[in-house]
Amino acid sequence: MAETSSVVHAIGGVRARITSGHKIFAGFLNYLVFFFIVVGSLFLSSVESFGFHRSGARRYYPHLTSSSLQMGLLKVGVPQSWDKSKPNLRYIRKAGVRQFISTYNRVKDLKGDELLWGDEVEYGIFLLDPENKKIRISLRAKEIMDELNARERDHSHRTEGANWVPEYGAWMVEATPNRPYSGYSNDLLRLERNMRLRRRRLMMALKENEIAPTVSTFPLLGAQGNEGSVPPSQVGGPVTDSEYISDSIINPHPRFGTLSKNIRRRRGEKVNIRVPLFRDKNTPEFNGLITALDNEGCCGGNSLQLWRYGKGDNSMAKYGREFVVVGCSTKDGTDEPTEGEKLCKWQVNVNVDGCKGLFYRSAPNEIVPDADWPRNGDIVSGYVIPDQPGWVRLQNGYYLPMHSEDKQIKFLHRVSTEIRSTSGGIPSQYGSSTPLFRRSLIRDGIDELKLDGDLALATTAREPKDISTDLKVDANIEVLNGAQSKLLERVCPAIHMDAMAFGMGCCCLQLTFQNEDVDESRFIYDQLAVLAPIMMALTASTPILKGRLADTDCRWGIICESVDDRTPAERGLVEEDDKPGLAGKGKRRLYKSRYDSISTYIYQGSCGDSTNQVLNKYNDIPVPIDEEMYKTLRESGIDPALSQHIAHLFVRDPLVVFDGAIQEVDDETQTEHFESIQSTNWQSVRWKPPPPRDSPNDPHIGWRTEFRSMEMQMTDFENAAFTAFVVLLTRVILTFDLNLYIPLSRVDANMQRAHSRNAAGAGKFFFRRHLAPLEEGDDGFGVQYVSIFSNAMNGTETSSSNKVTHTENKLGCGCEGAEDMLRKITPCAAGGDEENSFEEMTMSEIMVTGKGDYFPGLIPLVFAYLDHIKCDEITKKRLTDYLNFIEMRAVGKVVTPATWIRNFVRSHKAYKFDSVVNEEIAYDLMVACKEIGEGTRKAPDLLGDIVMEPISTVEAYDVKLGSKRAANKQIADLVKRYVGRSLKNRSKNIDYEI
Repeated sequence: MAETSSVVHAIGGVRARITSGHKIFAGFLNYLVFFFIVVGSLFLSSVESFGFHRSGARRYYPHLTSSSLQMGLLKVGVPQSWDKSKPNLRYIRKAGVRQFISTYNRVKDLKGDELLWGDEVEYGIFLLDPENKKIRISLRAKEIMDELNARERDHSHRTEGANWVPEYGAWMVEATPNRPYSGYSNDLLRLERNMRLRRRRLMMALKENEIAPTVSTFPLLGAQGNEGSVPPSQVGGPVTDSEYISDSIINPHPRFGTLSKNIRRRRGEKVNIRVPLFRDKNTPEFNGLITALDNEGCCGGNSLQLWRYGKGDNSMAKYGREFVVVGCSTKDGTDEPTEGEKLCKWQVNVNVDGCKGLFYRSAPNEIVPDADWPRNGDIVSGYVIPDQPGWVRLQNGYYLPMHSEDKQIKFLHRVSTEIRSTSGGIPSQYGSSTPLFRRSLIRDGIDELKLDGDLALATTAREPKDISTDLKVDANIEVLNGAQSKLLERVCPAIHMDAMAFGMGCCCLQLTFQNEDVDESRFIYDQLAVLAPIMMALTASTPILKGRLADTDCRWGIICESVDDRTPAERGLVEEDDKPGLAGKGKRRLYKSRYDSISTYIYQGSCGDSTNQVLNKYNDIPVPIDEEMYKTLRESGIDPALSQHIAHLFVRDPLVVFDGAIQEVDDETQTEHFESIQSTNWQSVRWKPPPPRDSPNDPHIGWRTEFRSMEMQMTDFENAAFTAFVVLLTRVILTFDLNLYIPLSRVDANMQRAHSRNAAGAGKFFFRRHLAPLEEGDDGFGVQYVSIFSNAMNGTETSSSNKVTHTENKLGCGCEGAEDMLRKITPCAAGGDEENSFEEMTMSEIMVTGKGDYFPGLIPLVFAYLDHIKCDEITKKRLTDYLNFIEMRAVGKVVTPATWIRNFVRSHKAYKFDSVVNEEIAYDLMVACKEIGEGTRKAPDLLGDIVMEPISTVEAYDVKLGSKRAANKQIADLVKRYVGRSLKNRSKNIDYEI
């Protein structure tokens, strides 16, 4: 561990100071002279996320005109209809992989790039009707964006500015800084200033009664019929066929409409979004409805209600679109709602004379004879491939047959996964990797694994618990399909939505980093994936949908279901015939929507001589891949982990195909087909290779990682605070050589938990216990391994830097240079059971207080890092404000925007406790959000004692010293104003002398 002693000493001091609430100040750090070289966009906007052509990703260059910027993002051409595009889909998928291979081989050795980063803030434009207290979406986004970009060109001489780009909704705009922030600490101060500048300039472009608060959703979207927009628009249309919204509210560029329509066409039906409805005292949908739900909403106790977003279509068939099945969080997460195949444990036992085991296969029927093949008795982890009968895909990326070709001899015998405890270890003694098996019970239960015919499974007997009475419904509620006498599922009334606009109409906060090299970009990708649900819960701000209070707090699952283009077969609902042209013939089992959390870590690392396997032991969920693409990638020299990631992205089809841009695209120099699929895989983190350079004069752009899960906050202070925190946390991880890995199944569990109402205050999340390798110690009874943070957190002498860590000892190396190996081996779970363990923690424990003497909390680590780099006092003072605010939210002293909004609605005089947000409430709510964002309204429940300087349009732009001739009357009026002022001053002076 780099500089372990100084780090843990700083953490110990910081933790004590945080607990006492004192602010921390460092000595002055001399400002470094930084000649900023504009290197281009660190990230693609969400416009690019829809697959728009990336012409050098130039959006950060102030010398580019607005028209050239837009031409680079919005491809000019005619999009093909879905039926016309289908014959081209396979070519585009294969070409996209070729383009990635070409790009990767060209830039894989780039190193030494500096940290550059940027943020994206999205705004909705709403129009107030003060006389009638009504509010509508204003479809003027393009007009406003064009005006703003024209003003930016006129003020290109200014160092600070913004780029304005279109978003999905015709009422939405997105803004980014006109140049990236640098890797110097004082650039963190630019962040809030630039956000305030963007808000100020947007305010100038608004008409009377137009507002643009930074909120996640428009609360009445889909609830106002034809009168929901200005100008009014007829509900429905050929693009969405929606019952609630009009096609006219979609951005008029043809790509947006084509994207929306093709998702519906590929899926075979409209999208189906069902979000649990908040249960209030008079909510009519709950009247007389008796299910497993109780008065606590679902689960009671300390459990969270879990919305199974993206996985609820089976309940649609049973209960209809007005209901949704929810679940409950459990202590170890094993009983939480999941879908489809899981990684299982399989014991190899080939009962043939002279046969000692099985060779691995790189693909079904392709033997890898030189691999370290599994012997009889070995335990392997993998899952059955529904579209490859008789084969198991292993966690390490290889395949094994389940039986002989004639099915007479069984090779693999399934081992139960019903062994549970709360320790969360990854025992090395039980197979190559067992992330969900727990050390304490494995030793007790291992004798139960017996081969007897088909193998007697070691299971935990659990009878279904009858937690409901006879199903009763009120006359106003339709009887649920085939209403049973006993209802064992937790069925909740739902808010139903049916169009992409409900998801992609949500606003969010995103940021992207340029990394030093490809290795760092992949490692940071993995670490940020673990943080994604934590930061989403902490920034939760989406409690209202379609004019109703939801029983969830976040937007993520709404977007997930709004762009779910999977066929019924891909969703596992039915068996269907082949669909020629579609990826996987339209029937490969896909467990997630194309907008969801990641399904595989991508950092390969280095574990001994294993170079042909996916080494990450924390990949414990199924990863559907295109086997042909995977083979192509491996044969081209791409390592297994990255090949798996790309092959997983390419199980999706391109959604928009333009005439004249198919085989005409050069796979060696362009990446259009790769981006068409990469950018429509909307995952919690996105990994971005450097874009091609159109000419030698184009700026260099490096390897980037985009963090996508955070929700929009009402104020620039909040948005800046969370953005700065994530930036600093990436530096902490790299500088202190930390490891946040937990099994991906627990990351997915955290994503579900993060949606729950008040998850930040009431929930618990799985998190790694030890962020650094354990150190060797002696407690008087022999060698033991303890956290490097334990002495600092106990206030005792800090650990010495020459102690050998458990991981180094296991590697047989406590030598110089071992520290450089630590990151390389993190995916391999090389330490012992305790070192790789995880457990449930509250938000307060994760962020602030830490847990026990082994986990210090993330905010103390950030403070320690600021001490470590000797951050200057001015910068640190503002960063301390940010960190103190995040601490207050994490410990519950201030609430999330979601909780604040729900409380506002429930305390409004017009609210009838029926979960309905009417016109008057929505009007007052959006006005309040506007005033809070502009600093003219205090909100102590939300912001504590934070005082923000009010934002106005003053100083939004420079005032030009013009020389245009003024009219005589105008001159006379102006002079008269100040002549009068001079006479008054002279009179005052005379009075004073007398």
